[in-house]
Amino acid sequence: MRNSIQQNPKQLKVHQVFMKLLSELRSREIPEEIIDLINASIDQLNAIECSDSKYVLQIRSEQNKILQLIEKELKLVTKSHYQNLWTALGMCVFGLPIGVLFSQSLDNMAFIGMGLPIGLVIGMVLGQEKDKKAKENGLQLDLEVGEI
Repeated sequence: MRNSIQQNPKQLKVHQVFMKLLSELRSREIPEEIIDLINASIDQLNAIECSDSKYVLQIRSEQNKILQLIEKELKLVTKSHYQNLWTALGMCVFGLPIGVLFSQSLDNMAFIGMGLPIGLVIGMVLGQEKDKKAKENGLQLDLEVGEI
């Protein structure tokens, strides 16, 4: 870790979350080819010579790549991953059609937005259920998305 990052609380937090992700991954059995890809990301970070703010952006970028990789290959997700994903999807997939139904049935386009909060709740509940299943199956990392 760079010395100047230790002096900036926000940059230090990003670095600590990345280290927590790596620690979580070390505690799991991961195939060798995935470990090699993760190590390549770490090597790439170690080779970067730029300002601390750009370095922190690179940490976040590599962190997101690692999270996408382990989700795709190992089905490992962070806490509240599915809730965050399905909240937005619920508004689009369920909320907009429900809003259109309201507006059409009441013959007033002002009610099109009524479906969005309904879709939000539906998506949130579906996401919480998927998060619960992921935790039960041991596929959830002890890492909050808000920490990232």
